[in-house]
Formats: sequence, structure tokens, C-alpha cells
Amino acid sequence: MYTIVFLAFGAIVFNSCNAQSSSDNQSFININESDFREKMTDENVLVIDVRTPAEVSEGYIKGANFFINYNGSDFEKKIESLDKNKSYIVYCRSGARSAKASYYLSQNGFKNVYNLEGGISGYSGEIIK
Repeated sequence: MYTIVFLAFGAIVFNSCNAQSSSDNQSFININESDFREKMTDENVLVIDVRTPAEVSEGYIKGANFFINYNGSDFEKKIESLDKNKSYIVYCRSGARSAKASYYLSQNGFKNVYNLEGGISGYSGEIIK
């Protein structure tokens, strides 16, 4: 009987620790288009497009402030030049690269990082061409 209680207690503690560590691994927030539009009304929020120059030349989301190629050799250097105390929304074509870039920012001292889910492909707002 004591063994069962001990095992049940251990399982609860173990699951609690795992839940905590998995949320710590992602210290940026995924946002949808509606949240993106709301955040864009704040002039203190900056937008980073992490697509390639070729992709950017096809069009970018109105309001993008920085174009920093996630796959570029100078990605880390350009990111480090940004103010870590500002809020940033990161996007790419579909959301995969921007999630990786958002993770990089959050792991390097950036406090307010948001990833646009679905990227520009899922965005229905104004695109600058």
C-alpha cells in the first residue's frame, strides 16, 4: 500500500517538474494574426522579418522594421545589435524559422518576443511589394 502511494506521489512530482521545464524551454509567445494586429498599434513593438532577401523582395508585412535573414551568416551579429528591452514580433514565410529565431532571441536576453504563427503565408493584412 505504501509503495503505491509513494509511486503515485513520485509520478505527480515528476510530471510537475516536466511541465515546468517544458514551459521554460520556450520563452517567447506564439501569436495569431489578431494578436499581431493588436500589438502593432503599440509604437514600441518592432517587427523582424527573418526571411531571405529573395523572399523579402516578393513582399513584406507593412510595418516591418528589420530584415534579418535567419540563415544569413550575420544573423547573430545583427540580432545582438538590437535593444533587448524592446518588444519584438518575429515572422518568416510559415512560422518555422521565426520560431527558431524567437527562441534564439529569448535565450539571449530579449524579454518580450512574439512569433507570428503561420508567418506571412497565413497573414491577410497589407503586404508591401
